[in-house]
Amino acid sequence: MKTIITDVFFDLDHTLWDFEKNSALAFETIFKNYQIEIDLDKFLKHYIPINLKYWEMYRMEQITQIQLRFGRLKDTFDLIAYEIEDEKINLLSDKYIHYLPKYNHLFEGTIEILEYLRPKYKLHIITNGFAEIQNNKLNNANISHYFQTITNSEMAGVKKPNPIIFEHALDKAQAKKESSIMIGDCLEADIYGAIHSGFEAILFNEHKKTIPENIKQVHHLLQLKKHL
Repeated sequence: MKTIITDVFFDLDHTLWDFEKNSALAFETIFKNYQIEIDLDKFLKHYIPINLKYWEMYRMEQITQIQLRFGRLKDTFDLIAYEIEDEKINLLSDKYIHYLPKYNHLFEGTIEILEYLRPKYKLHIITNGFAEIQNNKLNNANISHYFQTITNSEMAGVKKPNPIIFEHALDKAQAKKESSIMIGDCLEADIYGAIHSGFEAILFNEHKKTIPENIKQVHHLLQLKKHL
């Protein structure tokens, strides 16, 4: 690192909290409860990229939270030719949000790396997720106590990569950008957003996607020990 790091900011979903695994469990539950006769693997194969597309649109302020929650399900059901009424989609959307934070699978190494980092740095969260849901995820996964501050897009009024959310997080943490680092899975939102805001940044690149050579990356959370 170029400077002495004092504050480490983490993204939550897809970085510490295993979104895809927990999401699959939530869908499994609601499909069973509401007699949705769909092959779960087939559904998820289409839902996962559609959800990512909708989150990108949401991040770019192109759609609302309501449009995100409805649209990602509607598009998936349409793609697999499953007939379902809009009213039922809205119900499933609400139930999905209810069940999602009840599951608490974390990426391998999450607890160990947080235990390793906590004595050395002040730890924080910056997330584009919805406040109540993200807080429930942190509490149910029993990791909220590791973080001194939690900044979400609702309180900041903008989403990563907007520099305002990073400034908001810095103010809340009483940290300096020159001594802060961001760790997240999204190259655009987490890494470029942090770098353009004056942070250091490390990409959690679990799937080993090809990225620019100048971007620091780890494929497993415990590899952060080499950088911090």
